[in-house]
Amino acid sequence: MGWLRASVLGANDGIVSTASLVLGVAAAHASGQNILIAGIAGLVAGSMSMAAGEYVSVHSQADSEHAELEREHHELQTDVEGEHKELASIYVGRGLEPALAKQVAEQLMAHDALDAHARDELGITEAFKAQPLQAAGASALSFAVGSALPLLVVALTPAAMLLPLVFITSLVFLAVLGAVAAWAGGAKMGVGAMRITFWGALAMAITTGVGMLFGVSG
Repeated sequence: MGWLRASVLGANDGIVSTASLVLGVAAAHASGQNILIAGIAGLVAGSMSMAAGEYVSVHSQADSEHAELEREHHELQTDVEGEHKELASIYVGRGLEPALAKQVAEQLMAHDALDAHARDELGITEAFKAQPLQAAGASALSFAVGSALPLLVVALTPAAMLLPLVFITSLVFLAVLGAVAAWAGGAKMGVGAMRITFWGALAMAITTGVGMLFGVSG
């Protein structure tokens, strides 16, 4: 789910921000070459921004996880009995009989006490550990892929049709992205597609309007 979140967020931002950028510049009556250059600059800047933001965010999460594990390790060294009772109470809360919960806690702690507490008390597992570099790479790559879609339309579309075609195709890209993300997460595809499409359309419409205002004033 961490990979899915980072990838969907990156691709969504790539489509919306780049499409909005080129629409705003196009609405201000810029030349086709300038529109494409602005879009490419947006792709590069956005990819780096996404990577940096995701890295900092996930690294903060990793730091928090590390601090929690250090604190748990200290507690295991200073209060083993209390940690046994704490783990057993967690299993009782999940439906085990107290005697069985105590036995399970003892056996798991005998095998790997820190891992047992990390998993069942803190919710930290190897599969879901924060991985800053991977999250940053996934965000940057997905943003670049998302940005490339409207840029491809810009490169292939005549200037007279650029505004409507970039707008419509970007909405299609967003709808597909929202549906796929919802499907992967087990949610309703239609709701996911509508949600992401609505906000994307709003962003592009506002940016296009701003571009038109500058075009008129220029």
